[in-house]
Formats: sequence, structure tokens, C-alpha cells
Amino acid sequence: MRVLVLGSGAKDHAITYWFSKSNYLNALFCAPGNLGTSNIAINLSEVDPANAGQVYQACIENNIDFVFIGTEAPLFTGVIDFLNERGIATFGAPLNALKLEGDRNFARNFTNRHNIPTPGRNLFSNLEDLENFLVRHKGQPFVLKSNTITPSRIMLDSSDIPTLLNYAKSLFLRGPVLLEEHCEGVAISVSILLDTNGYIILPFTSDYTKSSSDDDTPTGGMGSVCPVPLSNVTIENIKTQIIEPTLYGMKVEQLSYKGVLTFSVIVKPNKNPVLVDYHIRFNDPATQAMIPLIKTDIIEILSAMKDNKINTIKLETSNESTVAVVIASEGYPINPQIGKKISPLPMMLENNFCYNLPLIFCGAARRTADGTAVTTGGRCFTIVGKAHNIITANRNAYSVISLINFDGAWHRKDIGEKFFEKSSAPTDFVQ
Repeated sequence: MRVLVLGSGAKDHAITYWFSKSNYLNALFCAPGNLGTSNIAINLSEVDPANAGQVYQACIENNIDFVFIGTEAPLFTGVIDFLNERGIATFGAPLNALKLEGDRNFARNFTNRHNIPTPGRNLFSNLEDLENFLVRHKGQPFVLKSNTITPSRIMLDSSDIPTLLNYAKSLFLRGPVLLEEHCEGVAISVSILLDTNGYIILPFTSDYTKSSSDDDTPTGGMGSVCPVPLSNVTIENIKTQIIEPTLYGMKVEQLSYKGVLTFSVIVKPNKNPVLVDYHIRFNDPATQAMIPLIKTDIIEILSAMKDNKINTIKLETSNESTVAVVIASEGYPINPQIGKKISPLPMMLENNFCYNLPLIFCGAARRTADGTAVTTGGRCFTIVGKAHNIITANRNAYSVISLINFDGAWHRKDIGEKFFEKSSAPTDFVQ
């Protein structure tokens, strides 16, 4: 199979890496790709992944059999529908299903119709009404997010009224904002691969969405741990209270598709899950933490999905754990500094060849015309340590952080610690 992966982020590098290990792969392309994908695929750097015409032309010129879309922009510009209408097989949600993510208020009404637990929320169309509400609930923590899709799922969790209002100003430029109650618990990302007859659950991850444990700066994710050691009771609750009602609702409301659906979930201390958001794609950095643990050939999975036989796939995963640490640019996420020169990476790390070494997935990084590696955005690299437990995976990830050098680089220093430090371990942590 000749495959084209659309995207340029670290999760797109991870997806490309997954394809590169397939026994059924004849050729692998990435558009536009990045510094890392160039080592395992042919980068089509001039192709805009959100431009359906350009993507289709690239498919014709390179005899592409299958297009994999794991990132948001091509989905919301209708690339899936455009390619399908012209006979090119794709992976991803069509336009009619995108409102599950693209319109959060619609998604909340959808969950109401199908009795899916979500946080309490209010929709605001102007700053004055939002401010009046916050003043009436002074001291109460809330989560503030745009009603429409935003890059990297950026949101703000805070009880400080000026901070919330200041962030809301930028969100109102895009349209209404959603203010949700803060939910205490463990943040979980649950990705499933689905067709019209069934689904398989990929390994559970837990994301770190702030710049530090005690900071309320909005970010899109600074690290992830996989798999999350959840109890059987919690896993069953997630399936019966969130996943299966959602798939039933999608079927009766004609929103079903073949692709990926990710659930952002908070597991409360009583083991009851609450759905925070739907994503009709993979999440970053959860994808980087999850994919290195999956042994099943991705093309085998996609072939089964094509025939609506995903229920025949028994997902094989490693018994190891991963800890993924994001290295970001100074100023991320509000105003990331770009164009910073990146010191050369050791070849053995850059190519992800050595099994016993951490993986490096490149994000906002590319080479200039003269071959210099530079940063191009906020989250530039994800380092993934892998080991037989979270403690060692954490140690392995942080052992190579110092090898990634550019001005202003920063990262969280505590990814994974809450899962092995007894004093702060989540209540659902399997002892």
C-alpha cells in the first residue's frame, strides 16, 4: 500500500512512524511533514494538507492508495469528502460528523439527548454576561474554552476572574465561549478506532495540560503517560456510560463514520467518568505516548475497518509503559517564538532506530533551504521514554532532554510523577 499522511505535528510524526513499521507498506509520504518525518517518509513540503485540490493532485502524482488524516485542519476543510468522491480511500471523519468537535454546544446537547455525563456549563456570546456570571460565582473554579475548534485543544482552568476574562477576550474573536464547571479527578484520553459495526479501544493515556502543576496558563498539552493504570470498574464505566451511548447516538443521528474518535474524560474519585470533549481525530501528545505501545499492524487494522470488520481485530499491545515529555518554544502557547536554530540531534535519536533508546517525535521543526533545523511553532519535540514501568519510562524520557537545544526551550519536569508518587497518586490508580 502507498500511504499519504497529512500533517506536520508531532502526532503526525508518530502516526507516520506507526505506518513505517507495517509489513504491507510499499511507499510512505507525508504532507507537508516535518524534520522527523523526512527520515521515514517522503515529505511533500509544498502540499497544503487543508487544500483538497492540492492533496488530490499529490495523490494522483504519487499513486497514493490511502490517505490518513489525523489532524484537524484537513478534516474541517472537507478533504475527506473531496477524496472519497474521487475514489481515494481515506481515514477520518466526514464533514457531517465534525460538529461533535467543531460545535461544543451541539456536542453538549448531543450528550444530553443520550444521557452521557458531562460537566455543568453555560454558553456566553459576550464578555459582559460572562463577567456578571463569574462575579456571582466568585472563587469557584471554571474551565473556559472556545465553542468552536481551537488549535491544540487550548483551554483555561482557573478561579481567577481577571485571568478568565482576559483569556475570554481572545476567544470571543472566534465566537461564543463555553464556561464549564471544574471537575476534580484524573484526566484521561480515550481513543477508539471505529467502523459502522464496532470499535476497538486503544491504550488509555493521561495528559498534562498546563505549563506546570500550579499554573493556570492555558496550553494544549505538555506531556502524557500511557497506559493509565485504571481499575476494571472505571474502564467498564467509561465503556457503558460514555463510549457506547455515544456510538448509539451517532448511529441514530446519522453521524457514524470510519476513523478515530477521541474522548477527553475526567475520572472522578468515585470512579465515575465525565466526558469533557469529543475529538474526531487523535490528540497531541497522547498519540505520541500511545503509538509506541501498539504492536498490531496499522494497515491490518485499516483493512478490517474498510470492510466494517474491526470487531475481528484483537489489538496487541506491549506490556510496557511510556512517558511523553513535550519540549516547547518560549512564549507557547500565546506567542511562541519561532525561527530558533536547533542544535544537531544525535543520529541514533533523530531516526528512532534503537529500541532501547527514547523516541523523539518532531513537531514544529523543519529544515531551511540551507539545511538548518529551526523551530516553526509552539510544541517542537516530544520525547517518549519507554520501559516496563512508569518510573523507569519517566527516567528514560528525561535522560535525553538535554540533547534538544534551542533558545527558549522549556518543558515540564514532573510528567508521570503523580502515578508513582504515593502521596499524589490518583485515587483510581491500581495498586
